[in-house]
Amino acid sequence: MPYTDAFKTQMVKRMMGPNAVSAATLARQVGVSQPTLSQWLRAANRVAAMTPPSEEKKPAASPVPKKWTPEEKLRVLVAAQELKGEELGALLRGEGLHEAQLREWQQTAAGALSGTASEPLPAKERKRLAAAEKRVKELERELHRKEKALAEAAALLVLEKKLQAMGWDERHLADEDDAADEKSEK
Repeated sequence: MPYTDAFKTQMVKRMMGPNAVSAATLARQVGVSQPTLSQWLRAANRVAAMTPPSEEKKPAASPVPKKWTPEEKLRVLVAAQELKGEELGALLRGEGLHEAQLREWQQTAAGALSGTASEPLPAKERKRLAAAEKRVKELERELHRKEKALAEAAALLVLEKKLQAMGWDERHLADEDDAADEKSEK
């Protein structure tokens, strides 16, 4: 899975400095393999060794808010699920998130899973959903009709078996009808 440069930079920052975490610990926290994280750290150290000191001290441009993909949001939500207090704060700092943003994502995910999404569906999706609901109703009506027909056929079969058990069958009835016809002809 390709990772963005911003994500790689965040992970490297978490593995460096005074509050650094090991690549193995970070791998368990964020779901990226430990060898991948170690490789990113080695590459960052090589780049840092080649960068002149004057460039390192330049002020960074104001950060542009990150565009989070649904997969990244889900990854962060899962990682934050069981965390509290300082651990949650460390995760949020490492991801560059605020707790309010995390709560918003949790509410959106819960709404989507419960079927009460906060955002209205686009017109195209509403039409597709309405057509699917109409098709479901048609299929349910057809299923109900066929279930009734099946129940009726089963009841007729049960009655036929009971008549046969009593000695009545269609041949017997046909013989009686023929005998009755012969008597009426005489």
